[in-house]
Amino acid sequence: MLNYSYCSDKYHYTMGKSFLETGKKDVIAIFNMFYRVAPEHNNWAVVSGIQEVIDCILNLGKETPEFYERFLPGEDYAEFRKYLCTMKFTGNVYAMREGEIVFPKQPIITVEAPLIEAQVLETPMLCIMNHQMAVATKASRVCRSTNHPVSEFGSRRAHGPWAATYGAKAAMIAGCASTSNILAGIMNGVPSTGTMAHSFITAYGSTVEGEYHAFRDYIKTHMGENLILLIDTYDTLKCGILNAIRAFREYGINDNYPGGYGIRLDSGDLAYLSIKVRKILDEHGMTQCKIFATSSLDEYLISDLERQGARIDSYGVGDAIATSKAAPCFGNVYKLVQVDGEPVLKRSEDTIKLINPGFQITYRIIKHDPELGDVYKADVTCLRGDSLAMKIEGGETFTIYDEQDRYKFKTFEANSYTWRRLQDQIIRDGERCCPIHTLREKKAFYKDTLAHFSPSERRLINPHYYKVDISDDLWKTKLGILERLNAQIANLRID
Repeated sequence: MLNYSYCSDKYHYTMGKSFLETGKKDVIAIFNMFYRVAPEHNNWAVVSGIQEVIDCILNLGKETPEFYERFLPGEDYAEFRKYLCTMKFTGNVYAMREGEIVFPKQPIITVEAPLIEAQVLETPMLCIMNHQMAVATKASRVCRSTNHPVSEFGSRRAHGPWAATYGAKAAMIAGCASTSNILAGIMNGVPSTGTMAHSFITAYGSTVEGEYHAFRDYIKTHMGENLILLIDTYDTLKCGILNAIRAFREYGINDNYPGGYGIRLDSGDLAYLSIKVRKILDEHGMTQCKIFATSSLDEYLISDLERQGARIDSYGVGDAIATSKAAPCFGNVYKLVQVDGEPVLKRSEDTIKLINPGFQITYRIIKHDPELGDVYKADVTCLRGDSLAMKIEGGETFTIYDEQDRYKFKTFEANSYTWRRLQDQIIRDGERCCPIHTLREKKAFYKDTLAHFSPSERRLINPHYYKVDISDDLWKTKLGILERLNAQIANLRID
């Protein structure tokens, strides 16, 4: 198996050699992984990939000397290769749960470790998280566009088997009811779903009667299972639906069939066809026969189908989810925020690239509404143990300010709110220290989290923006570093 802990960029290792030879290898560094802007004008993103990140971290140092010599050849790298052969991760990692809803600039993963150990994790961790969060966030959008189930059907369009398998997992966390991917089902203890392709129909010859025989044989060989017949191979209304009804009747499949039954539309005007098919099915007493639709769907097409009154009971979505087609490149970054106890940042003239320094933690503030229950009201990222963090954990009155407009603020009175931390420790001193959650648990966590946001924050178009701020201590720390840097830059001269 490929050890994806080393799916890395070489410059992490050239930097590591310098850290080793200059005595910096044991300096404790803190890196944050976060993103700056959510894709497709989203309000937020969905976390997926933490389990694979844990595996990645714990697999460091499991290669042979020959492996390292293949990309770090020569005598100059001999000592560094020797170090890498025995280098295990010894630090601490804090992360959000899979299924968590995360806003820009919040730490999704925080790595606290000796500098080399933390640095070499950058690329493989970003590779994992950027892929899975792109898929999960898109799946969330698609599933929020309808109240009907959505199945993930995109493996054939995914960017390779790894992407297909883990993308299916991410999609199910973020709302998809099922996946067609066998490996994703096996690895996550859930059933995979699927029925037939057009080739099954044409395997009986391109005739109307051949379509009927294909349906009959499928039903005969899958009795007791959910039976979905694909009816658009030749003509949906003039033969496909009629042959399906004939075949169902021949084997006694009706509204009393315990396994469930239905038909699938994969082309044409899905709104028009679903309405017509529903009418035909109902006229023949098959009121419980479900209509399943596929055909290059996404959240916009699904919303439009439902606006037109389509009679579709379930959707199958492929490449729009599997490749996050409209926004395939998610923007997680991995930045050094503290070294040897000192907060640091990368200064940028591009305001959006200015990062938050220091060892951080995010709190989600919750207020109880008599009608709506617990409602999420704001997120605030603090330096760990700073004055605002202590007030929140102590249940005291506190005020948070908008980072870009300090005249915008909100006060939470003591005893009027509860809170929860968004980052939990997942690795302690190089060992996993968090529970293993099943896919069903991750999916339930996402669903529960989503329900605590207001409908206006969950909508796809022009969502109401949720309040996300940083503590005064974090803001002052960042401002202090910038002021010091600006002064030093202004005074720098060379002869």
